Amino acid sequence: MEDDDRDAIASLSSVPPPRKIHSYSHQLRTPSSQKKCRQIRKHSLDDDLIPSSIDKFYTNHSSDDDDDADDFFPYSSTASPGGEDSDYVSHMVAAGNASAREDLYPMPEFVASGGGAGIFRVPPRSAVHPSRPPCLELRPHPLKETQVGKFLRNIACTDTQLWAGQESGVRVWDLEKVFEVGSGLGGRTRRGDEDAVPFHESVTTSPTMCMMVDSGNRLVWTGHKDGKIRSWKMDQPLEPDAPFKEGLSWQAHRGPVLSMVRTSYGDLWTGFEGGVIKIWPWETIEKSLSLSPEEKHMAALLVERSFIDLKSQVTVNGVCSISSSDVKCLAADNVRGKVWAVGSLSFSKWNARTKELLKCFNIEGQIENRIDVASAADQAVEDEMKVKFVSTSKKEKSQGSSFLQRSRNAIMGAADAVRRVATKGAGAFTEENTKKTEAIVQTADGMIWTGCSNGLLVQWDGRGNRLQDFNHHACAVLCFCTLGTRIYIGYISGLIQVLDLEGNVIAGWIAHSSPVIKLAVGKNYIYSLATHGGIRGWNITSPGPIDNIIRSELSTKEEIYTRQHNVKILVGTWNVGQGRASQESLSLWIGSAASDVGIVVIGCQEVEMGAGFLAMSAAKETVGLEGSSIGHWWLDTIGKTLDEGNTFERMGSRQLAGLLIAIWVRKNLRTHVGDVDVAAVACGFGRAIGNKGGVGLRIRVYDRIICFVNCHLAAHLEAVNRRNADFDHIYRTMAFSRSYSVLNAAAGMVPYLILSCYLALCIYSFWLLYSSGLPFVLSVAAGVSSSAQMPRSMSNTSHNSEEGRPDLSQADMVVFLGDFNYRLFGISYDEARDFVSQRSFDWLREKDQLRAEMKAGKVFQGMREALIRFPPTYKFERHQAGLGGYDSGEKKRIPAWCDRIIYRDNRSSSVSECSLECPIVTSILQYEACMDVTDSDHKPVRCKFSAEIAHADRSVRRQEFGNIVKSNENIRTMLAEMRRVPETVVSTDSILLKNQDTFILKITNRCVDDKAVFRFICEGRSALKDDAHPSDQRPRGSFGFPRWLEVTPAGGIIKPEQFVEVSVHHEELHTLEDLVEGIPQNWWSEDTQDKEVILKLMIQGSRSTETWSHKIRVRHCYSSKMLHVDSKLDGSRKSQGGSVYLPEHRQHSNSTDIDNFRNSHNP
Repeated sequence: MEDDDRDAIASLSSVPPPRKIHSYSHQLRTPSSQKKCRQIRKHSLDDDLIPSSIDKFYTNHSSDDDDDADDFFPYSSTASPGGEDSDYVSHMVAAGNASAREDLYPMPEFVASGGGAGIFRVPPRSAVHPSRPPCLELRPHPLKETQVGKFLRNIACTDTQLWAGQESGVRVWDLEKVFEVGSGLGGRTRRGDEDAVPFHESVTTSPTMCMMVDSGNRLVWTGHKDGKIRSWKMDQPLEPDAPFKEGLSWQAHRGPVLSMVRTSYGDLWTGFEGGVIKIWPWETIEKSLSLSPEEKHMAALLVERSFIDLKSQVTVNGVCSISSSDVKCLAADNVRGKVWAVGSLSFSKWNARTKELLKCFNIEGQIENRIDVASAADQAVEDEMKVKFVSTSKKEKSQGSSFLQRSRNAIMGAADAVRRVATKGAGAFTEENTKKTEAIVQTADGMIWTGCSNGLLVQWDGRGNRLQDFNHHACAVLCFCTLGTRIYIGYISGLIQVLDLEGNVIAGWIAHSSPVIKLAVGKNYIYSLATHGGIRGWNITSPGPIDNIIRSELSTKEEIYTRQHNVKILVGTWNVGQGRASQESLSLWIGSAASDVGIVVIGCQEVEMGAGFLAMSAAKETVGLEGSSIGHWWLDTIGKTLDEGNTFERMGSRQLAGLLIAIWVRKNLRTHVGDVDVAAVACGFGRAIGNKGGVGLRIRVYDRIICFVNCHLAAHLEAVNRRNADFDHIYRTMAFSRSYSVLNAAAGMVPYLILSCYLALCIYSFWLLYSSGLPFVLSVAAGVSSSAQMPRSMSNTSHNSEEGRPDLSQADMVVFLGDFNYRLFGISYDEARDFVSQRSFDWLREKDQLRAEMKAGKVFQGMREALIRFPPTYKFERHQAGLGGYDSGEKKRIPAWCDRIIYRDNRSSSVSECSLECPIVTSILQYEACMDVTDSDHKPVRCKFSAEIAHADRSVRRQEFGNIVKSNENIRTMLAEMRRVPETVVSTDSILLKNQDTFILKITNRCVDDKAVFRFICEGRSALKDDAHPSDQRPRGSFGFPRWLEVTPAGGIIKPEQFVEVSVHHEELHTLEDLVEGIPQNWWSEDTQDKEVILKLMIQGSRSTETWSHKIRVRHCYSSKMLHVDSKLDGSRKSQGGSVYLPEHRQHSNSTDIDNFRNSHNP
């Protein structure tokens, strides 16, 4: 016996109550089918410890006496002073009209110690999240069951709209209407969008893979899974109920379009599988866009035939110079006129003007001539398999190790190999794969930033040199966006970080409960899209004073948007002992109790056991498979009992070996329940076998998270510490965020199932040894060690919404149910049966191991259990009714309350009213065992909860958010200040170039306290007539530069009271054969006419979305013609090989690009 058990026994009275002569065949009560309410019978010890008036347990008292304040946190004050029942608290939750029915009143509860600290602390809740800036919920988190076929995957912002790509097309929001209320349930929108800002949706298309805004053509381009590229008009008039249609579209590839980008020359680059990169010239796209709708087919054919395949151009004799991995990302370096193509482990850099391959390098920055990444990972997997399969026993025999040790090593080695193989598809197999590039962006200073799957941020210069590494978060980077001098990063953990251009963290907050997959800048907000489809807007000043004002104002309006609901939940647990229950037994257990509940959760243990089944179950779990035919029988049979399909709907289930949990929801509550996730943790042999462990379900009810965990803990009277360790292991490691895509990919790896079978064989043989009389094996090979435990998920603990905290600790309500296997200690078999027959449960509760461990704060810390008023549920002879059915065989196991249901909610103080600060307040209406059921050696137990749930009406809260932003004068003043653009001066507004000429343009920032962010676009073009006057100005499609013009740098940052010099250079793309005496042979064509373009210089502040612009006229004349020199350029000087025109007072430039350019062109 453990020391803790001896201490607990010593604290009890050594004089037991007098035993009464009583027949063991005494029936507990009449069959439940004939009984409508419980009867409280008092025997012996009950007279001493139960108050004289049992009604005190069901009424609300005003007494403040708490004899044992550390053991409980009463909702309303409580139990009788003195006596054992001071450990129990009673409270009352509104239950509608008063009734004589006893189950309308809450039961007294015992509260375990140790719940106020660490991972057992109740998660903080508030009307406005205290740890992040207040957000604009454009599209509140929808239930994922409502998004099947409609999940959002991309977002992009224009000046006035937010576009989103989804699995069935695109949708668009008007940014002027982001504070409007949603349509609500029953409105024109489908489920999941009832609280979203009103939007318009397109016709149905193939899933959208990537999205890009083209401000020059006023279009949004989308790439789709079917290989098509589609265009959508911005700001077009849209009908409320009519889906809008696409514009120009064409078949770009046979496979999905993975990435797309527009270069500084207006061309559209797209990336595909296998390293294929195609260029769609802007000239062809522009011509196709000019065709009428009747010529749509011709327009598509025109574009389809115009592409340039870059991979074919760099392939010689079957050897390709670039990687064959998928082109995940494309990034345009518009500052230097380059394009970066990103694979998982490699980069290729291209000249956007000449389409030439400039450089190929890996993630370490090392130049590579040829990359073959696709076969590397597969070879690594094969090598891993060989290592595990070829682990012969020769070396082990030489070391003289025992058969048991060799078996254990084989099992652990095989388990490790299978797990690593199973996670291969998610990039967790090799160390290199943890460094996969997931996102890329160019910042305002011209640097390139990439994010990796291990959280690493890498800064590159324009030449492809790796400059610095930063690791501010341990989770995968999924997306970037930039605004002025800030970099916004979205992580798979749901975190958003804000960095400056030097890589320093300015701020960070948990933006979503799931991965942030896209970020976009639009009209004073940074919008973030999470995998669940929710879109939130974060003020560009966040974190800052505006957040404090909004948080304070929103908190004062809590009553306006708070809603409360009552939900009854029935939870049942039963160790079925590998048997099958009759329909009558199931009706007695759950049928009669489910009539007035909205949610039913059922957990079964020992659904199926046996060494072979457990071994194969462990092998299947390793590659993501679970379930069995017997498990499905239980689900179907219970479903029939609950009238599944008509009254209830099954929403999810999970099986781990013999453990099974499932949930049913009443149909009238179905619209408010969803986001079902499942999880499993093995606690059996080596933390790999599912004969012991836990299976969990997580659901969202009225936007609150509730978790149910079905457990089967270690057996035997003396294994108290192992049971405690099993609970702790389950609580800490259960993760509901396991990727279903990973499971599906792993399940499809048929060759690796051979390895799983090897694991199963090892486990099976070892299990035979254990079951044949070698109990010491358990301590030698397994114990409570977690050295070979299953990985939590592909997204590790740091993927939680609160970093470092287990998933269960973040839920609003957690319910543990199952066969916990805690026994009665310090009592003999005969004494236990006597007290049971007399219903002296109060004294037996003192002998309960679980109650003693909870009181000591060693297990189920801070959780609650209702007062037990039913006999011990273990162990019975099958098919023997009444208390006479207790085990009377050779072992004579002492009766025990093995089967229990324990919970916690949001209450953390002595008095907690249901509110947004304490959103779930729960009471127990029933807690009883079904003693008439005899199909197993355990009795089924059920518990009925009444949960008061408070949540925010997110549509109303968004409207209040908008009212605050619009009406608060301080906020309006701060936003106006953020829109300020630094004053800048440009040295000239007209430039004249001849062939190969270069002009140096100076831009000065006169502001003394803010940086100026600049970039150039080409607004329009025209051809010069014979009289040197321009023809009609034509808009330049996509704002791209003409190919004869180079602007370097085309963007950057100007510090306060400093300037930057920009090179404007003429460069023709003619070969020597095309030139005669330096003049193109086709000089008479329009392309060789003198030209004029309008450069537009866009200026922004360091954190502003407002833009000022300067227009600069650039003319080009061929040297064979007379040139009209502008009077402003009379002071220019020429040099051989071309002309360089400089400002009159040229100063030293801070741009290294200009210095490099000048060195390469000056004689």
